[in-house]
Amino acid sequence: MGLDDKIQNKTEDLTGKAKEHAGKATDDESLEAEGKGDQMGANLKDAGEKVKDAFKK
Repeated sequence: MGLDDKIQNKTEDLTGKAKEHAGKATDDESLEAEGKGDQMGANLKDAGEKVKDAFKK
């Protein structure tokens, strides 16, 4: 997994967490759900990159 991919996935995860917390604070369920979705997407991308790395070895 490239460093750029790791940074991008971590950024997406942190952005998702921020959206989720902002949604909770403002009682905005759609923003909260969007944040959770961003986090899931980042986790899936990270898992895919780990699988690719495993096959490179």
